[in-house]
Amino acid sequence: MEDEMPKTLYVGNLSRDVTEALILQLFSQIGPCKNCKMIMDTAGNDPYCFVEFHEHRHAAAALAAMNGRKIMGKEVKVNWATTPSSQKKDTSSSTVVSTQRSQDHFHVFVGDLSPEITTEDIKAAFAPFGRISDARVVKDMATGKSKGYGFVSFFNKWDAENAIQQMGGQWLGGRQIRTNWATRKPPAPKSTYESNTKQLSYDEVVSQSSPSNCTVYCGGVTSGLTEQLMRQTFSPFGQIMEIRVFPDKGYSFVRFNSHESAAHAIVSVNGTTIEGHVVKCYWGKETLDMINPVQQSDTVFYTLDGTKLWSTAASGAEWQHVA
Repeated sequence: MEDEMPKTLYVGNLSRDVTEALILQLFSQIGPCKNCKMIMDTAGNDPYCFVEFHEHRHAAAALAAMNGRKIMGKEVKVNWATTPSSQKKDTSSSTVVSTQRSQDHFHVFVGDLSPEITTEDIKAAFAPFGRISDARVVKDMATGKSKGYGFVSFFNKWDAENAIQQMGGQWLGGRQIRTNWATRKPPAPKSTYESNTKQLSYDEVVSQSSPSNCTVYCGGVTSGLTEQLMRQTFSPFGQIMEIRVFPDKGYSFVRFNSHESAAHAIVSVNGTTIEGHVVKCYWGKETLDMINPVQQSDTVFYTLDGTKLWSTAASGAEWQHVA
């Protein structure tokens, strides 16, 4: 229905000389505007505003026409924003539902970050896509250095989806970043969570296995386990070379092109919820057969507790599950 379609635009990267009157004058040429609200950032960042139209079709046309256009010498960024009407709709519901919605933000994973990228950098990069509730670059607690990835949380699912689509592959600093939906840890009581899920650090994980090991074990997905699901979950962390899934057993193996990518995946995905299941991730233990397969007839994978899981003939035969 028309009433449910978004009608409010975010307009960012504005010159400090731009006024509400000027914005209304420009955007009203495309369609009747209901109002304009200018936000002046006291921290010294560029101002931005929200423009609400009476009709969705005019807002959509303005988005297409105005995004990237120069206003007073600056190229403005235009995107959808949470509309005032939808906010009123949420607050008019019961208190319990309203509280649940306010907590149900939408989280975007941002990977392959350059070491110099800060929380402020990713917040500024993703701000044009909508209202951000939180942004952070994940740092190693021991060294204080970036782990090469972070998260951006949006109030609006539409904004998060748009950010994932538009920002994937874009350059931020000296690298092309990766974007995807972030997996979230289940809202379990603290005692239960702490007893079942150990918080892992990158330095701890990366040193647990040899640099030649690039394979992640992911277990606990007792239903709905597919190769596509695993690829969607793990692709933000680096180039995937191979995926093997065992739906009847509820686990899979994901082999990356680097040891570091696999370590980032273990740290980020371990203890999160996939298809309603809390998963465990750790290294798939590779034997010497895997390191030098040309001289061996078999490659055998184990979990770190020594359980034999699957093997493959080095000649390229089909992989065989041996658990």
